Amino acid sequence: MAAVSKFGNVEVSPKKAYVSLRRGKQFAILQPTTATRLDVGLVLSAVEPTDRLEAAGSYNAMMTHRVRIESVADIDKELIGWLRKAFDQA
Repeated sequence: MAAVSKFGNVEVSPKKAYVSLRRGKQFAILQPTTATRLDVGLVLSAVEPTDRLEAAGSYNAMMTHRVRIESVADIDKELIGWLRKAFDQA
């Protein structure tokens, strides 16, 4: 959240099962999926999935991609870059 707040005006909106990140429109969600994993859902147009940046599939109909976070080390420059891109597209 510290990195995302540096992007600009980000609205953080807690929901029942996840936290929505918005800039005019929703660009990402943070969802605790298991006791040891957090999923970051992203809305990224024209970005091909990779091994780490998965296609959202049935994960969440509003998101195009998902990144699975299993440790603090998974929150890196690559993830922050994807979040920034989603923020910029929102």
